[in-house]
Amino acid sequence: MMKRFAMAASLALALAACQDESFRRSSTRHLTPIPAATMSLMASKGMSKGDPILIRAYKKEGEMEIWKRAGDGRYALLKTYPVCRWSGQLGPKTREGDRQVPEGFYTVTPAQMNPNSSYYLSFDVGYPNAYDRAYGRTGGDIMTHGSCSSRGCFAMTDEAIAEIYSIAREAFASGQRGFQFQSYPFRMNAQNFAQHRLDPNMAFWKNLKEGSDYFDVTHEEPRVSVVDRRYAFNVGEGSAVSAAVEQKRVKDEQEVAEVARGVQPVKLVYHDGSSHESFRRALAGTLEGGSLVVDARTRDKFGDVSRPEGLSTGPQEIALDASGKPKEAAVPATALAFAPAAPAPAPVAAAPAPVAETKLASTAPAASAPVQASAASGSQETPFYKKMFNGIGDLFSTSSTAEPVAETAQAAPVTTAPAAQVPKPPVKPQKRAEAATGMKLAQVRN
Repeated sequence: MMKRFAMAASLALALAACQDESFRRSSTRHLTPIPAATMSLMASKGMSKGDPILIRAYKKEGEMEIWKRAGDGRYALLKTYPVCRWSGQLGPKTREGDRQVPEGFYTVTPAQMNPNSSYYLSFDVGYPNAYDRAYGRTGGDIMTHGSCSSRGCFAMTDEAIAEIYSIAREAFASGQRGFQFQSYPFRMNAQNFAQHRLDPNMAFWKNLKEGSDYFDVTHEEPRVSVVDRRYAFNVGEGSAVSAAVEQKRVKDEQEVAEVARGVQPVKLVYHDGSSHESFRRALAGTLEGGSLVVDARTRDKFGDVSRPEGLSTGPQEIALDASGKPKEAAVPATALAFAPAAPAPAPVAAAPAPVAETKLASTAPAASAPVQASAASGSQETPFYKKMFNGIGDLFSTSSTAEPVAETAQAAPVTTAPAAQVPKPPVKPQKRAEAATGMKLAQVRN
């Protein structure tokens, strides 16, 4: 009995994060060679399979980059992989069970590689690091692995993780003792910083950008430490490099200020993380109830897909005011906002006058509205997954629903008849149904 209880407790702990210890000890998938096309790509860039690597991941864009140190001693981009699934929201992981994917600078050693993963292959990214522990953050077993299911991890599909794993394996075999894993909320550019400038995590993200700037300027791995609960990079570095990094920071902040003049601050709220655009399109078939189709054919291609219902609509984009609070209720990016009907003003008591007529006018979206409905793009295009994922075919069907769009009722000005004029016969009142409604159905394409 106790043995069964212990096994159940171990299973529950494994499900709390991307803990993926498996019993398939005889697998040799971790020995899969680097694909020939990737080897040719390395050769064209002056790299070898044993050169050290560095990985950068971007949650919002759903991309993971592998950089390799070339013959000149500087890192160069080898390849960018689409992320099939990440979970949570933009922002760091703070506690166990929050489904957040960590953000920060981590180190992956050979001991963190798991050849027996139940998610095909995996490696532990190294959360929590010294910075996380300084804030008392909890949780662990945060992986980059196969399949398309995430509980705080980067899920890459089996095919992609096999290639990433093999590249890391060869770097370790040639003497690299650990590679740096840089995890960012988004690409560190002016557009993203302007758009998210009122986010509570902005100070933390600017601290991450310091390390990103160093790498962008030098193409060398930054030396990371934690000082006063902040990331510090290359402490004691020569003045020339520090000056170049500082110059980039000042230039970037000026660009952010310029971009911010034309970009409204927003907060993105995800159902539960997201995927790279290519996977979102491939998984974009919906049925009634908004449930995404994840059948046997989908699992054969991508593996299990976690919380697929959140992938069809994308994040909500909430417009913020100057204090960082929502300007009005959030509207999904793929839905139409309803314009409330304005009540007609009561007529002024005066001499006998004609009854005010109510005119029904179609409501046009105001140019200054803080939250605008964005039409679903590509509804008439050939689905991307038919081009990218050969062999899947037309897995899904897209349904469109019609939603009523309210019209604004406007009352005509009340006019007073001259006193000397003979009173006109009373105007026949409008039909109640005509005055009270005035709704037209607008076709909505998702």
